[in-house]
Amino acid sequence: MFYREAGDFKTTYVEDSQTFPIRFDRYRYYFVLLVGFAVLPFIVNDYWVNAILVPFLIYSIAAIGLNILTGYCGQVSLGTGGFMAVGAYACYKLMTAFPDISIVIHILLAGGVTAAVGTLFGLPSLRIKGFYLAVATLAAQFFLVWLFNRVPWFYNYSASGQINAPERTVFGVPVTGASVEPWAMYMICLVFVFVCGVLARNLTRGSIGREWMAIRDMDIAAEIIGVNPLRAKLTAFAVSSFFVGISGALFFSVYLGAVEVGEAFGIQKSFIVLFMIIIGGLGSIFGSFAGAAFLVVLPVVLKLIGVDLLGWPTDIVAHFQLVIVGGLIIMFLILEPHGLAQLWRVAKEKLRLWPFPH
Repeated sequence: MFYREAGDFKTTYVEDSQTFPIRFDRYRYYFVLLVGFAVLPFIVNDYWVNAILVPFLIYSIAAIGLNILTGYCGQVSLGTGGFMAVGAYACYKLMTAFPDISIVIHILLAGGVTAAVGTLFGLPSLRIKGFYLAVATLAAQFFLVWLFNRVPWFYNYSASGQINAPERTVFGVPVTGASVEPWAMYMICLVFVFVCGVLARNLTRGSIGREWMAIRDMDIAAEIIGVNPLRAKLTAFAVSSFFVGISGALFFSVYLGAVEVGEAFGIQKSFIVLFMIIIGGLGSIFGSFAGAAFLVVLPVVLKLIGVDLLGWPTDIVAHFQLVIVGGLIIMFLILEPHGLAQLWRVAKEKLRLWPFPH
C-alpha cells in the first residue's frame, strides 16, 4: 500500500514531534492547502461559496473554539450562539465607529471582545461543572440574545433592529457589502481558518493544552500535580470564545451581511456547533473540520437526492435531516465517542499495517 512509514527516518526530536511526522501526511496537508489557496478561488461559483465553502469555513472556526473548551478542557458549553452574536455585534460596532481601519483588525478585535465576555461567563466554571455549567452557559446564551435585542445602542438605534455590514475592502478588493465577489468571501474566510487552525493545533499540543486535558480528565488530580485550575479553565474559555467570536464576526460581515440576533444566533446555533464536535470528534482539531463539513454538506446532499431526484416535499427532507443527525449523535455517543476523527485514525492505522491490520 502507499501509506507507509518505512524509510521515513527522524534524526532530531523536533522532527519526531512535528504536527505531521509521517511524510505522506505532510504531502497530503500541503496538497490540500495548495488546492484551497491556488485552485478553488479560480473555479468556485456563487452557489458553491454560499451553500458549502463559506459556511463550512466559518463553522469550522466555531467548532474549533467549542472543541477547545469542551473536547480539550471538559467544560460543557451551550452558549456558542450567544458568543457568536457577541463577535458579530462587536464587529458591527467597530466597523461603524472606525470605518478607516481594516476589516481584518475589526474581526480580530471582535474576537478579543468575545474572549473577554467568554472569560466573564466562564467564572462559574471555577465552582460548578457538568450539568450545572451547561445550564449556566445556556443562561448566558439567552441573556446575550436578550441584551442585543433590547438595547438599541448595539444596533445603532435602527428601527428594524437589524445590523447591516458596510462595504469594506482588503487590498482594494471588497470582502463585505453588496458588491463582494464569491472568491473574495471564500479567500478571507480561508485565511482566518488557516491561521486559527494552526494556532489551535499548537496551543493544544503545548503546555497550556496539556493543562486543559489534565483538567478534563481529572481536575482534582491535576490540581494536586500543580495545574492551576483557575488559569486552565479561564484560558480555555478565553481562547474558545476568541475563535467563536471570529466565526460570528465572519458570519455576520462576510457571509450574511445583515443579521437579526434572534434569528441568526439563537439556541439552535449553539446546538448545531455542539453537534459538529460530537459527530466530528471531541478533543480533535481534525474532528472539528470533519463535523463542520458533515453538517454543512448533509442538507445539500439531502436536497439533491430528496427534492431534486425523488421529488419529496422540502419539509419532509428537512425533518429527515434531523432524524439522520439525531441518529448519528446517538450512534457516535454509544459506539464511537471520538467521532469521525477516530474512524479516520483507525483507517490510517490499518493502512499503515496492511496486509496485517489488527
